[in-house]
Amino acid sequence: MKTIKTVCHRDCPDTCFMDVSVNRGKLIATRGSTLNPATRGFLCPRGKGDPRRVYSNNRVLYPHVKSKAGEPEPFARVSWDAALSLVADRIQAVTATHGSESLLLYDYAGNTGFLAWHFAKRLWSALGATTTDYALCSSSGHTGIGLHYGLSYGLQLTDMAASTVILFWGNNAKVSASHIWAMAREARKDRGAIIVSVDPRQSPTAEAADIWVQPRPGSDVALCYGIARYLIENDGVDQGFVDKWTTGFPAYARTAMEWTPQRVEQASGVPGHVVAQIAELLMTHRPAAFMIGFGLQKSMQGAEAARAVALLPALLGLHRGFQYSNAKAHEIDWPTINGRRMSGHRGKVVGQTGIGRRLAAGEFKFVYVFGSNPAMTLPDQTAVRNGLDREDVFVAVHDTHWSETASRADVVLPAPTFLEKRDVAISDHHPYSRLSEQAIAPLGDSWHEIQVMQRLAERLGLTADWLYEDPWEALEKTLGHTFREGGVKQLLAGEVLEVKRRPNDAYQTPSGKIELAATVSHAGSTPLPVQHSLPLEESWMVLLNSSVANYTHSQFTDVFGPIPPVVWVHPDDAANRSIEENDVVAVSNELALVTVRAKVTDRILPGTLWAPRPLTGLNGVPLNSLVPGVSQGIGGGPIFNSAIVKVEAAQRLPECDEPR
Repeated sequence: MKTIKTVCHRDCPDTCFMDVSVNRGKLIATRGSTLNPATRGFLCPRGKGDPRRVYSNNRVLYPHVKSKAGEPEPFARVSWDAALSLVADRIQAVTATHGSESLLLYDYAGNTGFLAWHFAKRLWSALGATTTDYALCSSSGHTGIGLHYGLSYGLQLTDMAASTVILFWGNNAKVSASHIWAMAREARKDRGAIIVSVDPRQSPTAEAADIWVQPRPGSDVALCYGIARYLIENDGVDQGFVDKWTTGFPAYARTAMEWTPQRVEQASGVPGHVVAQIAELLMTHRPAAFMIGFGLQKSMQGAEAARAVALLPALLGLHRGFQYSNAKAHEIDWPTINGRRMSGHRGKVVGQTGIGRRLAAGEFKFVYVFGSNPAMTLPDQTAVRNGLDREDVFVAVHDTHWSETASRADVVLPAPTFLEKRDVAISDHHPYSRLSEQAIAPLGDSWHEIQVMQRLAERLGLTADWLYEDPWEALEKTLGHTFREGGVKQLLAGEVLEVKRRPNDAYQTPSGKIELAATVSHAGSTPLPVQHSLPLEESWMVLLNSSVANYTHSQFTDVFGPIPPVVWVHPDDAANRSIEENDVVAVSNELALVTVRAKVTDRILPGTLWAPRPLTGLNGVPLNSLVPGVSQGIGGGPIFNSAIVKVEAAQRLPECDEPR
């Protein structure tokens, strides 16, 4: 029995250090490593379930090509040589006929470390392929906060742990960031910290918080201005800090004073005494930590909400007293690792949120997918799937499992999981990094992302040296100044390193200060956060969705079963529609109809629905079919939590397990 020290590479804020037990080349168990001061020795159910996922019957173990019509099996196994030749031939044909812009690279962080994701993009940089703006996850929040702070990084987890008030705003950390939640609980137990949850839904985090504030979806700007007004009126603003470290306070204060308690309650549904309670808490229990969730900014008002919340700590005298993501705090040479610096090409970049309509229109003739499952996770799923299914579009997928996207591909290439390759992972939330050592040999005939990239480059006749550079030498160039002490040599020796970060009191704005009224704009943004309305006609409702325990996006359904196809409905809405507990209901709009089972509960507001993401309905239609492929103005992010739908009763079924 051996213990292999590695790191979890999931698209998750925690980036846990993991110790893996291996016996004669077989994965036996995973457990949390105590060497990471942030993740501290425990794993979530997904981390513990990784051995089952590695040996899942749903693994892609060999190259396959789509079978011809009439054949009994949808895919036929082929050799790597045949599969790569087919892919290379199609790349050359499409480039010759339609140009390199007709090649689309669609990638994300689903099965990758630093090298497997970013170094493997060098081929597509050399080809000048179209890429996305990667806006699906967090771009609008980054951009909105950046209008006022320059870059969107915030406090360290140690700062949160030392706070006396911890606000999880649109952040179900108990499920989505379990180690951050554990640190907050310890702060409450050891030092009496007060945990506040701001969420339209009584999530597990809201349920476990000391105070739960329940605003209407999309009304966070109003709530923030209400809190700010109370602070201004009751001498709760740190005026010395504001004078020294901020600009634009008079304009901000004038706008905040327009938000009377009555106006705030009308917009948000939060009573004046609750707004006063939160403001008083912030005044009397300092410092505070504002933990902003990604879900907050996945709505039509998302960027506005994120920047409105991020400005409150400045009134309290805090340098970056929020945490959204600390990715922007790191100094990493991205153009070197992904090849853009060397390629000479500036490939076309398209909005990730609106990829569906581009695919459906046939804009791309070749699509290469790795580290992602766009046929589940993108909005406007009908358009996405129709586009991938077009006869004039060639789709190649390099993945570990037979995903919904792989099932639509022309060529499917087997990839090793992160436990089957050596890499490095850098967290967006904590500063600790170590080598992610390979635990077992790749299953079947799985090939590393870099190996596939370089073999395709050879077949395409590309000769640039930087395509075939040793990835660890490239890593040394990229991360040469990233760590406080040491570098790649120390990582390879097994040391735990701490990533350097920009100072919290440095602001990359034109003034060099926190700009409460922004002096730069993005896509027509205003200097101050704006509370937009979400107009709802009679009988229409807002659909919210968020992740649930056991799943990372669409991963782990082969381990824990399908994501429960349920929707939460408030008792008043259920009564008005003759919906009872466990009824099958139809959730629909002009884009799609999805059937799910009803959970009648007062943990959601009237006029609002909630469902776990990204579920597939009982009728086989994915939930994201209901979400339009519309981008926010600020940052280009999606509007997953602003889908407008109707819900109607269909029939009754036996009870089902409730997602958390």
